[in-house]
Amino acid sequence: MSDASTKAITIALDAMGGDHGTDSVVPAAVAALDRHPDLSIILVGDHDTLVACLANVHVAESDRLRIHHASQTVGMDEPPAQALRGKKDSSMRVAINLVKEGVAKAAVSAGNTGALMAISRFVLKMLPGIERPAIISAIPSTTGHTHMLDLGANVDCEAEHLLQFALMGSELARAVEGVENPRVGLLNIGEEDIKGNANVKEAAKLIAASPLNYIGYVEGNDVFAGGVDVVVCDGFVGNVALKSSEGVAKMISNGLREEFRRNWLTMIAGLIAYPVLKRMRTRFDPRRYNGASLLGLRGIVIKSHGGADALAFGNAIDIAVKEVHKSVPSRIEERISALLAKPDRTQAEPADQ
Repeated sequence: MSDASTKAITIALDAMGGDHGTDSVVPAAVAALDRHPDLSIILVGDHDTLVACLANVHVAESDRLRIHHASQTVGMDEPPAQALRGKKDSSMRVAINLVKEGVAKAAVSAGNTGALMAISRFVLKMLPGIERPAIISAIPSTTGHTHMLDLGANVDCEAEHLLQFALMGSELARAVEGVENPRVGLLNIGEEDIKGNANVKEAAKLIAASPLNYIGYVEGNDVFAGGVDVVVCDGFVGNVALKSSEGVAKMISNGLREEFRRNWLTMIAGLIAYPVLKRMRTRFDPRRYNGASLLGLRGIVIKSHGGADALAFGNAIDIAVKEVHKSVPSRIEERISALLAKPDRTQAEPADQ
């Protein structure tokens, strides 16, 4: 049997979604084809618009780069239910349909998150044993990055859902990062066993009784400290934590810029520090971490940030390619099936509190 990395794959891109639409998607697609010789891309959107965009970058349709016409577009503020029921020929819906039909192995979109989640769940359905999909993404840390989920798909979660998130996140880290036994932590307001609400405490018991490498509660600062591979939380907490970290990063960046421009002495200091600042900016560039996976579906769907430029959208494509090669949905299904085959899992005695 040949190595999975040598198999040709096809990915469908929602070319009309996001704040920049084709301006980001088309250049990203062209660059991705250069990076991945085994990749073919289907650009989904208005045919005439996409032909013109390809002409602008001096590229034509080919066996590896095709256009699939879609007559509608989902707005960034459009209600998910409206997009699901009233936009059956949207670029987002058509791209996901191509995954269901087996024409494409994954779909990538920078469009409306709620609509993408609703459409993906309706079209692709959930894996056996998974009740809700979860959004997972890499977060930069002192030692590389940490995977965190859920980042906004599920505002209210039961303990069993958090267990499912932990299983899915752990398997993704094993598959795409090559971490043999990922360290899984449950996000809480403290590391002590007495901390947290009843739901988090119950989730801790379930995860501790599972075969995962559970290291216990982690706090917000631990997400960036590098001591955990997968951080689990509900979508409300995860989204607040993610947006807070993005806000702090912008504040620090803007503050440094203002201070170095304060007077001629600080400007000189800025010139001296420029190589270090440039490396730091590259290391923590959010575009390098763009691309969140919708785990739990019977197919691969990657959500790009709505404001992603070509570089950022290209990173989302790279994540899709990696997840296809590593067969992430199949691995999650196998992991969940193995767990469900153990009848006494939920009855297991928790560790001493």
